[in-house]
Amino acid sequence: MTPLSQYRPPIVRLPPKSNFEVVLARGSQIALCSLGLLGLVFALKAGQYILAPVALAVVIGLMLGPIATRIEARGVRPALSSAVVLLVFFLVIGALAAALTAPLMYWAGRLPQIWDALQLQISQFREPLRLLGDMREQIRSMTGDENLTVSVEDGSPVTSVAILAPTIAAQILVFVASLYFFLATRNALRITILRMVVKRKLRWRVAHIFRDVEALVSRYLLSITAINVILGVAVTVAMWAIGLPQPALWGALAGILNYIVYIGPALITVMLFAIGLASFDTLTGSLLPPALYLLLNLIESQFITPVVVGRTTTLNPFVVFLTLTFWLWIWGPIGGFIAIPALLIVLAIGRNIIPAINLLLEPDHPPR
Repeated sequence: MTPLSQYRPPIVRLPPKSNFEVVLARGSQIALCSLGLLGLVFALKAGQYILAPVALAVVIGLMLGPIATRIEARGVRPALSSAVVLLVFFLVIGALAAALTAPLMYWAGRLPQIWDALQLQISQFREPLRLLGDMREQIRSMTGDENLTVSVEDGSPVTSVAILAPTIAAQILVFVASLYFFLATRNALRITILRMVVKRKLRWRVAHIFRDVEALVSRYLLSITAINVILGVAVTVAMWAIGLPQPALWGALAGILNYIVYIGPALITVMLFAIGLASFDTLTGSLLPPALYLLLNLIESQFITPVVVGRTTTLNPFVVFLTLTFWLWIWGPIGGFIAIPALLIVLAIGRNIIPAINLLLEPDHPPR
């Protein structure tokens, strides 16, 4: 009689699955993943007022982390070094905001004059616009929508400010607290997560993910900050050379908006065209400020940024565009700022877990 310890259950071979069963199983997996991604998107959208400032704090913390590390290397405790870095960061932001407030208020008061200048330039194209108006009337008569009216209800600005002010104040508070605690506890958080990983190989991969995320995001943001400062100085000099009023303002705005790829340069181009209308009498003169800016932006984006940032963070332009569009839709301007760092975080994870993702995000680099 065979002992119970040596008993082996018989191997039962299941019949092979048909093609329909394989397709059905794969379809159910894809459907489950799609539902999970859809739920994640709605969760991000619903939690915008909390998750957006926290995510922004993490991205800024990754940029300021190496600075805090250098301070801590001199024997300073993380709580104190984080407070010092945070104080310097907000002093710089406050000084920049104070310097830009007065010029922006000045140009905001001149918006009616800019609008009149724009109408004057548009009047040169009155005949083509009249033809378009005739075509519109013919289309309306053909579709029978002659009584179509559009009404817009204006809300009170005071009411809007009263509603938005507490929300903005709460988001700023969440951002400041998240940034400080992330800087102060970043090393402890990393050690805690690594201790939770049991397998040695997986722990090695997670450690490399932490290293690559901080290296990629901090290198990218610090490099882009330096590039944006140089771009702002170049735009200031160019606007001063053509006699545009307050050139330092447009240089500062060009550097700030350049953090949001595609959208930022488009906004500053429109702004410079509007200011050109208010500052110059001819259409050619009005087009000169945005033309100079676009030339400088072309030099920065095509020559300076690839050299400074390096080939290690060269990303697929189509993926960058889709990422920017998604985060702008989810979180607005904050999403536009964190779009590229979020893509770099995905890249860091992909390098260590799914090497084939490099073919999608970095088409010029084969997977390792």
